[in-house]
Formats: sequence, structure tokens, C-alpha cells
Amino acid sequence: MKAPILRTLFGRAEVAPPPDVEAAALRSDRFRLEREGDWRRLDAIVARMEKGRLRGLSDEDVLALPALYRTAASSLAVARETSLDTATLAYLDALVQRAWFQVYGPRQGFIAWLRAFLGGGLSRAVRAIWLDICVALAVMVAGTIVGWLLVMREREWFFALVPAEMAGERVPGAGRAALLESLRAQDEAAGLSAFAAQLFSNNAGVAILAFALGFAFGIPSLMLLLHNMALLGAMLWLYHDAGLTLEFAAWLAVHGTTELFAILLAGAAGLHIGRAMAFPGDRSILAAAAASGRRGAQVMVGVVIMLVAAAVLEAFPRQLLGTEGRLLIGTTMLLAWLAYFFAFARKRAPDAGDGA
Repeated sequence: MKAPILRTLFGRAEVAPPPDVEAAALRSDRFRLEREGDWRRLDAIVARMEKGRLRGLSDEDVLALPALYRTAASSLAVARETSLDTATLAYLDALVQRAWFQVYGPRQGFIAWLRAFLGGGLSRAVRAIWLDICVALAVMVAGTIVGWLLVMREREWFFALVPAEMAGERVPGAGRAALLESLRAQDEAAGLSAFAAQLFSNNAGVAILAFALGFAFGIPSLMLLLHNMALLGAMLWLYHDAGLTLEFAAWLAVHGTTELFAILLAGAAGLHIGRAMAFPGDRSILAAAAASGRRGAQVMVGVVIMLVAAAVLEAFPRQLLGTEGRLLIGTTMLLAWLAYFFAFARKRAPDAGDGA
């Protein structure tokens, strides 16, 4: 094997690199020089976009951006396969990441997204599932009536519908004074924050389950709504039988107009997915489920927000206010939710994929 060739550089003797290293360096230089013009053009375009200077881009640059991005991505793949120099790999990797974000990345930050979502995106998603909301509402009303009638005809049904830990002393045969005491406003809010957290956890579980069961063609979601509202119907009968219908309605309304609305939307979102899977139309079942799932997920974000509000209302105003204050808050919240979902931002164009 021949000894390395000595070279003199600025008066210093250096060992020449082996022939295979020289060939690799030459190949890397040639690869870079052949494509460097496109990389630099892409780099300049991306830099302008990152600085928010979109108006300064020419039509040619805008049209060329996707092709330049694909060229850079292809160059990066080749550079990795052929083990080109580290500097070229690092430059291409950073350039492709920056270009991907500008071509395919999100166009807005979280604050902008939240503003658009609350400013019309959520209400449009709710209006898009109006048919499922009507069906779910009919089932909830029917469940309430069924629970009332079952307990009215046979009191033993109360114990079958209402869990013992939830009923406590609120059972058939309890005196009016005992039932009225269970609705009495508290003198202070001490300890109610923990109560709010517990209520939020329970109600969120019911809502999420109602949504998740929609994948079984929506039937389990409707059955869950029917059962939960039958429980409510049994409780309504109990207080009506004691002559406390208005007091119980006020006690329930302060948080129930928000909480029950949220559970209604969760069940409707689950039903929407199940209905899309059962009747996909011209689309495949997978495509129909994906489109309805995206819309249902938007609705569920709103459901979570509503359940947080319901937990606060249930733990504080309901426990601290009297009948008139509870009715006022409950009615106000119901009107506010109806106005927001069905009257707010109606003029904006619907989201892509809003078909049934």
C-alpha cells in the first residue's frame, strides 16, 4: 500500500486524504452545486413567509413553492442514502422542516384557533348535527316521561332507577320537610370546590360515554340517554308528589340547563357518528365515520367547556341561592346557550366537510 502523499499548504506539510474520501467530497460538491439554486430560492421564499411578507412574493414564487419543497425533500432523501457531508445534511434537514411548516403546517396559533372556534366554529358544528340533536332530545324527553310513569304506577321502580348512594334520604315515603331540606341553600361555600370537581368528573363520564357509544351505530348512546333521563323522571315525580315541583325545578335548573344540554350534545354527537356509519351514502363507511368523527370531536370540546360551567354552577350558585335566584340563573343560561348555538355567527361559510 502506498504511503500518503505529502502536500504543502501555507508552508506546512499535510497528509493528503485517501482517494475514496476525495471522491466522496467531489460527489457531495457536485450534488450540492447542481441543486443549490433551487435550495436557495426555496430558502428565500420560506424566509419571507416566516417574516409575514406574503404580499412580497411573486406569483411565480407562490406557484413554485410546492415543487421546490418536493425537490428539497427528495434531495434530503438522496443525501441521507448516499451519506453526503454533514453540513449539507443539516442544511437540507432544517430547510425541509421549515418549508413543510409553511406548505402544510397550521396557519394559525392556538389563540387564533380558539378565537375562531368559539367565535363560530363550535356553533356551526352543533347546527350541523341538528337532526341528531332532535332525535336525542326526543329520547331524553321520552326517558323522563317513562321514569315518571313507572314510579307513579309502582314505587319500587324508584329503587331500580335511582342508585342508593345518589338517593340518600330522597326516597318515596320521605316527608316533605326532609325533601325540602335537601334543596335548602347553604350558608357558606366551604368545601363546595371539591364537590364541583366530583360533579364534573361524574357528568363528564356520562357525556364521554354517550359520545363513545355512538360508534355502535348510535343505539347504545340513545339507551344511555333514556336510562339517565328515566332517573331524572323518577326524581321529578318524587318531589312533585311532595308538592315541591317548583323548588326542585329551580334547584335543578341552575345547573341542569347547562349540564343536560351538554349531555344532549354529547349523545347527539355519538348518534351523528353512528348514523353516518349506518347510512354512509356515496362514501365508504370509513370516510363517513372520519368526517362525522371530526365534527363530533368539535362538539365534544364544547361539551367539556359546558360541563366545567355546569360543575361551577352546581357547586356554588345552586348551593348558595334561593328558588328565585336559581330559576333566574337557569333560565338565563338556557337562553344564552340557545342563542350561542343556533343564532350566533350564522352568516359565516360552513366548515369543509360539513355534509351529513
